[in-house]
Amino acid sequence: QVQLVESGGGLVQAGGSLRLSCAASGLTFTDYTMGWFRQAPGKEREFVAGISWTDSSTYYGGSVKGRFTISRDNAKNTVSLAMNSLKPEDTAVYYCGAGGVTGLGVRSPSGYVYWGQGTQVTVSA
Repeated sequence: QVQLVESGGGLVQAGGSLRLSCAASGLTFTDYTMGWFRQAPGKEREFVAGISWTDSSTYYGGSVKGRFTISRDNAKNTVSLAMNSLKPEDTAVYYCGAGGVTGLGVRSPSGYVYWGQGTQVTVSA
């Protein structure tokens, strides 16, 4: 049974930092690209960042590039998202996903087979 469990969300002031983690189990972690997506109320799920299973290439959404950093630890089956210079518009539920996609497919939710339950990130002005 595959499980993705996110942690690290919370309330932070604008300009602050948070670090999200996603622990994966029940799958061969090194066979999966890992991605972070977010969804705010009334909006579609938005790509935040992804890291490829092939060569750990990283991909970022335009609104977070330069502020967020994704990394993976294949020994611990975890993927992390370091978020700096947070803005109120970063407020959303953040989801971790796992899929076999590479390249441009990393940016689409349809490329991910497994999802976590999500963790809330709230950035106050």
